[in-house]
Amino acid sequence: MKALIGMSGGVDSSVAALRMQQAGYTCIGATMRLYAGQVESADGTKTCCSLEDVEDARSVARRLGIAHYVFNFTDDFYKEVVDPFVDTYYQGGTPNPCILCNRHLKFGKLMQRATELGCDWVVSGHYARVEQDRSTGRYLLKRAADRAKDQTYFLACLSQEQLARVQFPLGSLTKEQVREIAAEHGFLNARKHDSQDICFVPGGDYTAFLEEYTGRKLCPGDFLDASGRTLGQHRGAVCYTIGQRRGLGLAMGEPVYVCQKDMGANTVTVGPDEALYSPALRAKDWVWFPFERLTAPMEVTTKIRHSQYDRPATVFPEPDGTARVVFAEPQRAISPGQAVVLYQGDTVVGGGTILCAEK
Repeated sequence: MKALIGMSGGVDSSVAALRMQQAGYTCIGATMRLYAGQVESADGTKTCCSLEDVEDARSVARRLGIAHYVFNFTDDFYKEVVDPFVDTYYQGGTPNPCILCNRHLKFGKLMQRATELGCDWVVSGHYARVEQDRSTGRYLLKRAADRAKDQTYFLACLSQEQLARVQFPLGSLTKEQVREIAAEHGFLNARKHDSQDICFVPGGDYTAFLEEYTGRKLCPGDFLDASGRTLGQHRGAVCYTIGQRRGLGLAMGEPVYVCQKDMGANTVTVGPDEALYSPALRAKDWVWFPFERLTAPMEVTTKIRHSQYDRPATVFPEPDGTARVVFAEPQRAISPGQAVVLYQGDTVVGGGTILCAEK
């Protein structure tokens, strides 16, 4: 059996390649080139997909004695990830480019290359597990053993066809175990820092990126309170995200937060922290795992951001294919464009894109 290993140059994908080789698979390493130039994170380190990452991946492949390819997916990356990222911001949302990259590039284009190379599997260093339900034949996405590193939130966009050909060899390991394995085998990236920032946004300054990428200048507008009273001027509605407090430049005598944006009117409504809480949300573009579609209300736990602890909720199907998620307790700063992921225990029930919060 042949496996194409997505090798980012980090420790996780390197150990994933090692474990597949130890399991008897014929392995081929592949690193994706996604954008031109070098991008530094806010702390001055290179983000993922840099030239250094390519060299690190090649070094590990050489140490394992496996072939290594670099695939140029730059055009696809801009079409499937960067352009939707930009569009979502200008529509007033907060995008999640890592999810788009997983769906279209890491488990889309890379899977096509795997087929061309005669590989049976695509392998990545994500912390997650895949199991097949023998009674239904459906593939289930499961949380990793290391809950602190679990990445199912970013993988809840994958189709049944994709999951059928994916392996996550690190699903049963902790991050520290992975680093120890890498060190034992002499991998130079054993203690390499994980990438944090969006890989194509220098220093994490997405506003500057939007200006440069689109050539559109920021358009100042009004900060409003809940009654519609003007409180001051902002730099442009696209510069702010729901729940933001810092950088508003408003002297209100008490903390205020971004509660709403009207992109047509170019206004940003601010208010106290309690104004950020909503009892429900509506989401679209659902991917379901235990079943093809949701047909009845279901009790679940939810995440509306990767770093959040699970929150109990009930999900209700809607006739138009959307679904409504009603929380046991109101949730803070629900952001359109972000993912909502539903769980029952360790099993991912489904994932969708937030359309709006509901009051």
